[in-house]
Amino acid sequence: MAESVAIQNASERPLHGVLAEFDDVDSISAAAREVRDAGYTRFDVYSPFPIHGIERHMGLRPTKLPWIVLVCGLSGTSLALFFQWWTNAVDYPFKISGKPLFGIPANIPVTFEFTVLLSAFAAFFGMLILNRLPEHHRPVFESSRFRRATDDGFFLAIEADDPQFDAAKTRALLQKLSRHPVELCHDSGQSAAMPVWIRSALVAVGALALLPLAAVVWARASDTTRPPIHIVQDMDSQQRFRAQVANQVFADGRAMRPDPAGTVAWGELRTDATLASGKRGDAFLETFPVPVTDAVIARGRERFAVYCTPCHGQSGYGDGLVALRAAELQEQNWVQPSSLHDPLVRARPVGQIFDTIRNGVRTMPAYGRQMSVEDSWAITAYVRALQRSQNATIDDVPAAERAKLGVQ
Repeated sequence: MAESVAIQNASERPLHGVLAEFDDVDSISAAAREVRDAGYTRFDVYSPFPIHGIERHMGLRPTKLPWIVLVCGLSGTSLALFFQWWTNAVDYPFKISGKPLFGIPANIPVTFEFTVLLSAFAAFFGMLILNRLPEHHRPVFESSRFRRATDDGFFLAIEADDPQFDAAKTRALLQKLSRHPVELCHDSGQSAAMPVWIRSALVAVGALALLPLAAVVWARASDTTRPPIHIVQDMDSQQRFRAQVANQVFADGRAMRPDPAGTVAWGELRTDATLASGKRGDAFLETFPVPVTDAVIARGRERFAVYCTPCHGQSGYGDGLVALRAAELQEQNWVQPSSLHDPLVRARPVGQIFDTIRNGVRTMPAYGRQMSVEDSWAITAYVRALQRSQNATIDDVPAAERAKLGVQ
């Protein structure tokens, strides 16, 4: 009795379409061609696995999805290049060593990533929209036989809203193509739309997702004396006294403790004041306080190439790469490095050259914190050798070498 009531209720519901079952790939492919040739356009094929070429049998037109992906990908490329150009070359130009404000190679990584991002979004959401997904219920699900569509069954359903649909003729056509009974599918009365509770949940999640963004905007647009929220502490909030603040632990109330008298940094103990300063009293040394050997000259040459060559050049004429680039850019505040072969520089005692290296002079920075005293004397020795090489006389050539050359 209950079964007859269910059948009667189903027959009273609107007709959704006609469903036919087939045994294998060949039979359903042939049926799809027949239905296509009969002029039907609103039908679908269901199978447990993809059937190669089924879209041709059904007469489906090529999908527009590749074009959507192409347009979104090109949009991502254009937007990425535009915003990088705008931020780096227009809105906030930042010069770095004379490099161009905008260059294609340097902006390829971000451009590539943004292109892939928009292309992926287009492929994913475009597929859902073109296929009218998500669809939570279909009337064919009401058929108990249709459950085999995920196992070993092949089905073809023609929808009632097809222009060619006629209940009797359509059923007869499918019955001719299938050896199984053809089934009429009625609307279940359930809405295919997304349930209200899901829509409400999505709206609530979307609203909650906007809260962090709103908090960031509020924080950037307002002033506060409170410290920012620090989720990952990284030992930044440990208990400690900061410099220049009061500390009641010590009698003088200072948190930043002065060095004890006589404190010397590790490896910086200098008992020879002449060696460390390049002076004897107030006068610069005229001679080297260390032995000048081939090893010292070689060390000085290597350190000179690291610290001095960028501005003074390899030969010491003040034509290093930094100086040449500054002259090319016509930097207004740039001061040309002195030539080490200038008579005034050559006349300076070795102690003054050492002092210049350690403490700087005029626009030349001090390098005392970047190199040891020994390396500073090594560079001084190499500078003297470099000056002598560019201003040598025949008397500077050893007698044995002059004899080999036949020069007196």
